[in-house]
Amino acid sequence: MPATKQVPAKSSKPAKPAKAASRLEDRLARLGLKSDMDLVLHLPMRYEDETEVVEIRQAGFMSGSPAQVEGVVTACDVQYRPRRQLVVTMEDASGPLMMRFLNFYGSQTKQFTVGNRIRARGEVRHGFFGPEMVHPNYKVVTEGAPLPDVLTPVYPAGEGVSQTSLRRAIAEAMARLDWQDTLPPAMLESLQLMPFEQAVRLLHNPPPDIDESALEDRSHPAWLRMKFDELLAQQLSLKRAQDARRAKGAVPLTVMGRLSDAFLAGLPFKLTGAQQRVLDEIRADLRASYPMQRLLQGDVGSGKTVVAALAATQAMDSGYQAALMAPTEILAEQHFRKIAAWMEPLGVKVAWLTGSLKKKEKQEAQALIESGEAQLVIGTHALIQDAVQFSRLGLVIVDEQHRFGVGQRLALRNKGKDGSVDDATVPHQLMMSATPIPRTLAMTYYADLEVSVIDELPPGRTPIVTRVIDQNRRDEVIARVHAAALEGRQVYWVCPLIEESEALQLQTATDTHATLTEALPDLNVGLVHGRMKPAEKQAVMESFIRADTQVLVATTVIEVGVDVPNASLMVIEHAERFGLSQLHQLRGRVGRGSAASVCVLLYQSPLGQVARQRLGTMRETTDGFEIARRDLEIRGPGEFLGARQSGQALLRFADLETDQWLVEEARNQAQRLLREDLATVAAHLARWLGSKEDYLRV
Repeated sequence: MPATKQVPAKSSKPAKPAKAASRLEDRLARLGLKSDMDLVLHLPMRYEDETEVVEIRQAGFMSGSPAQVEGVVTACDVQYRPRRQLVVTMEDASGPLMMRFLNFYGSQTKQFTVGNRIRARGEVRHGFFGPEMVHPNYKVVTEGAPLPDVLTPVYPAGEGVSQTSLRRAIAEAMARLDWQDTLPPAMLESLQLMPFEQAVRLLHNPPPDIDESALEDRSHPAWLRMKFDELLAQQLSLKRAQDARRAKGAVPLTVMGRLSDAFLAGLPFKLTGAQQRVLDEIRADLRASYPMQRLLQGDVGSGKTVVAALAATQAMDSGYQAALMAPTEILAEQHFRKIAAWMEPLGVKVAWLTGSLKKKEKQEAQALIESGEAQLVIGTHALIQDAVQFSRLGLVIVDEQHRFGVGQRLALRNKGKDGSVDDATVPHQLMMSATPIPRTLAMTYYADLEVSVIDELPPGRTPIVTRVIDQNRRDEVIARVHAAALEGRQVYWVCPLIEESEALQLQTATDTHATLTEALPDLNVGLVHGRMKPAEKQAVMESFIRADTQVLVATTVIEVGVDVPNASLMVIEHAERFGLSQLHQLRGRVGRGSAASVCVLLYQSPLGQVARQRLGTMRETTDGFEIARRDLEIRGPGEFLGARQSGQALLRFADLETDQWLVEEARNQAQRLLREDLATVAAHLARWLGSKEDYLRV
């Protein structure tokens, strides 16, 4: 609220200040505003111009734009037609204005006592009884009360936190703050950045003659200072976390002996050039005496699993255990089937551990892990339960790592502190992702990781043709599915929901299964979804892998990990409801054999703009990196990374598309400060991250 005198409304029950302040503190804390610096960096999302008052008659000609008027209340009534509402009439020398409140408290009528002077701001529209405002912002004022001389900030707020209380709390925090700049004057001068205090004060209270478009699109020099500071803090934190990990130490896994050689010799194919390059990078990291922290990314079907298995053989050759954790049981089981088939003929004991195992099976697996007899352990998040103790854990592999929270990844890494591995060391960590990370994200959110990219597909893979078809042509698609199955090919039919949702009205997996079973009586149509018991899912998947089932109706449980080379046709129901990354992952389940593969995207018209963009992208390219770049444009980094649940500190102010040059500058300055000025590093991180920095250490 602007700094103007306001006559408070009378209340029959005065508030208890201490309790009210405590409640406000709790509500602010829920917004993440716990310190003065948190409040000061809670910057406005927009502004209102309350620096001038116009006559009511003039406001009537400002249709579509908010206006501020001032007048005296001449009537105040609670009306009941067509619904209960508070109707207040005020007027100035130019005429009357009606204010209408559909939601109101009984006590509000006291503020609108006839004769009170009201200052109201809102959009004027022409009602049956003349000009009116619906739910305007208003306050009771005295005649001649001064107008604010700055724009009024509007902040992101939560339940129970009013703009008035936020503005007051931020103003009080600004009065208490130590405004010392964290960046040296020479850096500010060379980068032509505004001083911190000047930038923050301007953003909270901009003068009315400021370039409002520069504020709105965040190109104003004050915003550039905030963005640079934020990006610099992120770069410093991640680089410092990387240094801290390297200082921690890990057991060097230096042996590549019998197992590694036998594994490579037994493969029925030769590694691609990209796989060999990435493997060399990983092997060099594993030989180091500090923990590897490497992200292995590659498009669907590029062969990440075999590289991960080869990394595991290096750990086992060196006398240590390796663990692979996957986010879903289907994906974990696919890894187990494939890797165990490679490893067990070489004499490696591979343990399997998931939450769905019976108690006795779990205990047996845990005993194998604890004794060290199980050299390789594959499973879901069940691996991080307290009951699981490793004997000598040297390498942790996390697949689809963005699906795990920070706490889960940290818990598995800390398993390496058990047994004979010293507390000062942690296992090496290899994270895998089939969602390629665009360069801008790699430079920011993954600045602490080494990144390896498998950028070529194995030979013999056929390109996937993608067709976008209106669901009114379902019968044609079903006929095409039938023809493909009679030719000996297998088909996925993917649906977004298990049960009917009236809100979304989507075709469900169970209904589709019934429809296809009836339409294709000569084919075996299977069904798999997330609510089935693990044994049921396993039986259905095995039938599909053996080709006893020709058509598999599934929810997105088959998004990752399923590898059936004979499946060459995929139909995705209600494709407009899926994100780009998910569509690309699903499409990657076909095109794994030599047969020409097709992905059909069935959509419900009419299509919105974002859905049209997504489906157009899928039709135009199969390049995972191009798809990831466009996905980032559409969704932004927070959703792209799943960062809301992962604990990563999201960028609040910087935009990775428009502020690329700032990212580069922040990265360069971070490297220089870490070499030359650790005092500035500490001060800047304390200001911008505080305790949040801990989340970036995994």
